[in-house]
Amino acid sequence: MEVSAAAERHQTFRDDRGAGVIVFDAVRLRQAGPELLDPAHYGAAASAVGEGGRGAAWFVPGDAGEAVLRHYRRGGLAAKLGCRRYAWLGESRVRSLAEFRLLGQLHREGLPVPAPLVAGYWRRGWGYGAAILVERIAGARALSQWLGQDVDQAPWEAVGEVLARFHLAGVDHADLNADNVLVDPDGRVWLIDFDRCLRRRSGGAWRERNLRRLARSLAKLSRGGMRWQPGFSRLRRAYADAVKGVPA
Repeated sequence: MEVSAAAERHQTFRDDRGAGVIVFDAVRLRQAGPELLDPAHYGAAASAVGEGGRGAAWFVPGDAGEAVLRHYRRGGLAAKLGCRRYAWLGESRVRSLAEFRLLGQLHREGLPVPAPLVAGYWRRGWGYGAAILVERIAGARALSQWLGQDVDQAPWEAVGEVLARFHLAGVDHADLNADNVLVDPDGRVWLIDFDRCLRRRSGGAWRERNLRRLARSLAKLSRGGMRWQPGFSRLRRAYADAVKGVPA
């Protein structure tokens, strides 16, 4: 089922977190409220996502099926100081809404991304908090989970071909790491976590930056081991074949 831009619903609310807004896909969800962005709403049915991220994502059930709820968290020094909010620069700059709409575009174009269900923010004073709910890719395994004895069996070529599809569509993934590349039980490759990602009109150095970021992630998760490198070379070759002849 495609996500239609016309199906997006915009709804204001106020609760103990502050005044806010949610947007949701009215085709997949007849009704939605800000409680869907609160893990406490799901009780014991919410289970923490163990891989990647900053400890702020949960698998949750819902009317649209299994989903992933993710709260946006600051990194770096801000995180160390306990600051979880972002500076308010207007609704057009809210990260969760931007990701919701980008995912909708990519899903309509047939790219392998989870469908967005609900996104929102709550504002208080100078800052805001944000969250997003997206469909869960059932049974998916992160590329990082192959970095053990079965590293040679990882679908390196399929990953390279899918990355080429995204790059040819002008998608610059801001955090292309081995936890954000998923493979479902049918062998289909998906990308997740599109916070701060951009659409670009043409190719360029950003494509190589994406691939190098993935390589750094593989090296880090392999803890100095080198067994991932032959697989990454296979990924590179499949990527190069897929973009061959297409202007950069």
